[in-house]
Amino acid sequence: MKQTDLGLTLTTKRTRKGEFLAQMERVVPWADLVDLIAPYYPEGKNGRPPFALETMLRVHFMQQWFSLSDPTIEEAFFDTPLYREFAQLSAHGRLPDESTILRFRHRLEKHKLAEQILVVVNALLTERGLLLKVGTAVDATLIPAPSSTKNKDKARDPEMHSSKKGNQWYFGMKAHIGVDADSGLVHTVRGTSGHVGDITEGNSLLHGQETDAFGDAGYQGVAKRPDAKDSVTWHIAMKPGKRKMLRKDKASDVLVNALEKLKAGIRAKVEHPFRVVKRQFAYTKVRYRGLKKNTAQLVTLFALSNLWMVRGKLLGIQA
Repeated sequence: MKQTDLGLTLTTKRTRKGEFLAQMERVVPWADLVDLIAPYYPEGKNGRPPFALETMLRVHFMQQWFSLSDPTIEEAFFDTPLYREFAQLSAHGRLPDESTILRFRHRLEKHKLAEQILVVVNALLTERGLLLKVGTAVDATLIPAPSSTKNKDKARDPEMHSSKKGNQWYFGMKAHIGVDADSGLVHTVRGTSGHVGDITEGNSLLHGQETDAFGDAGYQGVAKRPDAKDSVTWHIAMKPGKRKMLRKDKASDVLVNALEKLKAGIRAKVEHPFRVVKRQFAYTKVRYRGLKKNTAQLVTLFALSNLWMVRGKLLGIQA
């Protein structure tokens, strides 16, 4: 007989993954999110009873945190006790298969619940004084998509397009975000094809309560667009070529350069969520076909990134 047959824990070492899940267990507002999704979740009056809603939500979030596909996380439940424990599943009970996980995600997409998850998370952060909504910094990043035509349709995803950045061409979509200029927390997410210009979505990334907005040189002219808001003052970076021409021995140029450094420091806040999503959560390419599904995943990722970035403050408040 093996120790595992007796249900004994063979190690007491705290792993990084275990520590991560322990922290997210405490900072995610599970009760509020369950209340949000419950009206759209099947009650299971007929046939086999469904898995608990919170269990499926935990499975869905683990997929985002660890970049796991539906088949991969199904297999992981058999191999990784840590995942089963976090999802509140028993090793000897029924485990969700990939079809069950897929249907849950489709339910979230159908009722546009990813956007509401971000709203619930940000409401919590606003209540705790972590999201101020005084100013907004905007930016966009390219998310690569498969460019191969070796698939069932013998074609690329028609909703993805090519875009040139510098001297390099990319095929995929763009994630446009608006973040709180003070905390760097994401409040607005837009997903578009890769060829859509940053300036096109600039004004749509504002929440309406800010008085100042910040963007890089790609947003020059955003204040003159038809959808611009008179109540917002835009602070856009100078083009790199023009900034290089500033003279260090000229007082006015020194002042302009100091102002550019100040604006750059504020704009840098928008890079933090991108780092968390791409590095911490390993989201480096689109997983699905079509903008709708991928945008829903992006919104969920940025909602979870908000919790991750302020986890220390949230845990301090709870203590």
